[in-house]
Amino acid sequence: MRIAYCAVLALVLVSCGKQPAKVSQSDAEFHKKLQLQLIEAKPGDVIELPAGKWTFNRSLSLNKSNVTLRGAGPDKTVLSFKGQVQGAEGLLINAAEHVTIENLAIEDTKGDGLKANGCKDLTIRNVRVEWTGGPDEKNGAYGLYPVQCERVLIEKSAAIGASDAGIYVGQSTQIVLRDNRAEFNVAGIEIENSTHADVYRNTATNNTGGILVFNLPGLPVKDGRKTRVFSNHIHDNNTDNFAPKGNIVATVPTGTGFMVLANDEVEFFDNQVENNRTANALILSFDSTGKPANDAAFDPYPQQVYIHDNKFAGGGDSPDELELKAMKVAKFGLTGSLPDILWDGTVAKDRDVAGTQICIRANGDADFANIDYAGKLAKFSTDMKPHDCALPALQPVSWPGLDSSTPSS
Repeated sequence: MRIAYCAVLALVLVSCGKQPAKVSQSDAEFHKKLQLQLIEAKPGDVIELPAGKWTFNRSLSLNKSNVTLRGAGPDKTVLSFKGQVQGAEGLLINAAEHVTIENLAIEDTKGDGLKANGCKDLTIRNVRVEWTGGPDEKNGAYGLYPVQCERVLIEKSAAIGASDAGIYVGQSTQIVLRDNRAEFNVAGIEIENSTHADVYRNTATNNTGGILVFNLPGLPVKDGRKTRVFSNHIHDNNTDNFAPKGNIVATVPTGTGFMVLANDEVEFFDNQVENNRTANALILSFDSTGKPANDAAFDPYPQQVYIHDNKFAGGGDSPDELELKAMKVAKFGLTGSLPDILWDGTVAKDRDVAGTQICIRANGDADFANIDYAGKLAKFSTDMKPHDCALPALQPVSWPGLDSSTPSS
């Protein structure tokens, strides 16, 4: 096993323990040497990065398996891409297996922060991705961004300022996201068109929407299902939506805590959800986006969603969008609030409400409304009785080598 950096960059820096010179020549040399290490990496290599802030103007890429890239900590080893002129992301990991990225920060990328495409056994640990200028539609879309991957662990990491999703896993299977913080993104944490995901012990705050579980049409991997979202703190997600126009997350109402869009077999439990000003929880069909699906194989309706044993507080007092504002005033008065849990009430023509299996139980004094989206509030109802049901608990996500700290429901 090679412990890189000190041996390779000894001629560039005086020592690994000292701050590098903050001059463009040193930064360019650092980038060149680091990219060479990533290209020449052998199985088992650990590439060590020292403390320091390094400014790069082009992407880094890794295509080798069984490699670890390790910094001195996300507040000590900072890879800054401010002024990036080449590349669509900060770090791209492509078609690799058993890769670990840990203890570093990636800042101000032109596009995505850290993207992993087609990987297996990916671990991202104690990594911070941030756009330091705050929310801005010109920020990169995704912070931590595995797509079409298998066995993904993201833990003890942070994503701040993404114009789409801070922590996003899409078209993937066997996923664990735990002990992370997502803040000031449009979507804090998003699971999309994926199967077998556990999302727990995370904090999602100051986003437009806290935690989203989506199915979208037109993607190679379809039929997302079997996601457990539990033991999270989802609060005060009231940042104005700053997604570029046309993006699907641009339809997420400001002030959304938890949101299911067209996804099936979702279990949401043991969460603390509070002070999300549109609604603490939304269950929606794809129809609610106002966009055409244009995909005959796509099912736009959520089914088998089980919301139970959560704590809800506050929220619903200042909803986004004119229709929701008008609904609040009409149904609950000027000083009232929308219920904690809103369902758009839209079902397929061959189903009924019972057939959708939207089950809501044991959430304290949380309230509910079927807002009858398709009927334009003609059958608006706050009756939770049709949803007083239980669904079988989903199985914890597990694979060989993953520690067993995942609690069951």
